[in-house]
Amino acid sequence: GWRPDGLQEVLDQGPGISWVQLPSAGIEAYARLVDARRIWTCAKGIYSQPVAEHALALALAGLHHLPQLARARTWRRALCRDLYGGSVTVIGGGGIAGTLLDLLAPFHVSVTVVRRHPQDMSGASRVLGTDALHDALPQADVVILAPALTPETEGIIGAPELHLMKSDAWLVNVGRGKLVQTDELVVALRERWIGGAALDVTDPEPIPDDHPLWNLENCLITPHCANPPPLADQRYAELIRENVRRRIEGRPLAGLVDARLGY
Repeated sequence: GWRPDGLQEVLDQGPGISWVQLPSAGIEAYARLVDARRIWTCAKGIYSQPVAEHALALALAGLHHLPQLARARTWRRALCRDLYGGSVTVIGGGGIAGTLLDLLAPFHVSVTVVRRHPQDMSGASRVLGTDALHDALPQADVVILAPALTPETEGIIGAPELHLMKSDAWLVNVGRGKLVQTDELVVALRERWIGGAALDVTDPEPIPDDHPLWNLENCLITPHCANPPPLADQRYAELIRENVRRRIEGRPLAGLVDARLGY
């Protein structure tokens, strides 16, 4: 299963275990167990396509005002925006970001990627380090969050960052809920610091039925469904088979976890 406590029991009963394959891309739930004695691999990369596709759908829904228009009960004029030729900032430089760059190419947008270790990425106009995050926010029509959740990225989007965004920009979170300081996001949406937020992940999660985010017309929430379980299980099984082959053949495993970095 997915329970860290269950994994701890297995490791305690099997001191000779030398390789652990984790079922998720993010490892924050298992971080306390990750050590340097074993090889640890996670599922990063295998969920990139559906999550990137969901992120793009959320971005387009926000720019086209679909949350408000879908709730309307009378015909009304609306000034929607398009993404074509615009500017996108993607925070995180892993598999989701790489897939997003491919999906965004037909829109001819300028894409800035913010990642811990800057390096050229095909399709990105520029790649910045996380210390330059504030430089990547003011020009973006859409800001997409897809980094690993680590102590360094927790709460990476709060009031200062939301104030830097354009008044009509949309924030899209397909990473982890704790990347965003929720109370400050509520204020930003109520006071229209930004155009809106589209969230597949929240903090807390699941978000309570009476949470104020539900009542904001410029907030679109989906229930952490960017990666449908049946497809996720299939991809995970394929990853396990591939890594078992690599293990037998003595080749490097896919999805290696760096215990120092936490992903």
